[in-house]
Amino acid sequence: MIPNGSGVIMTVTSLPARIGTRLNGGYGAAHAAKEALTRDLSAELAPHGLRVLGLRPHGMPEAASMREVFEAKATGMTWDQFRTYLASTTHAQRVPTLAEVADTAAFLVSDLAAGITGTTVNLTMGATAD
Repeated sequence: MIPNGSGVIMTVTSLPARIGTRLNGGYGAAHAAKEALTRDLSAELAPHGLRVLGLRPHGMPEAASMREVFEAKATGMTWDQFRTYLASTTHAQRVPTLAEVADTAAFLVSDLAAGITGTTVNLTMGATAD
């Protein structure tokens, strides 16, 4: 990408990067570090024409990995209760869909977003403020 003078690197983090959550161990710290890496890489690579961005979506029950995480934790909730809980933590009382996250990613890597670099886009639907 550097020889071409253009390109986009995108990272994906999650809500625990910004708020404390239980039953996550070092997950939040790892994602917070990834957001810092996004900023640092942008500072390093932007002069070469590369953009570095992050996406921070809320948990999305339609993602298979979310079901795996739920089943691995002792939450004391049913799957439906867990989905309702996730939605209740957002301003819109719902979580983003995979399609919404994909649409945002497509926009961010497009030339329409050429002025955006060094930041993580908050897709938590208000569950955390930046």
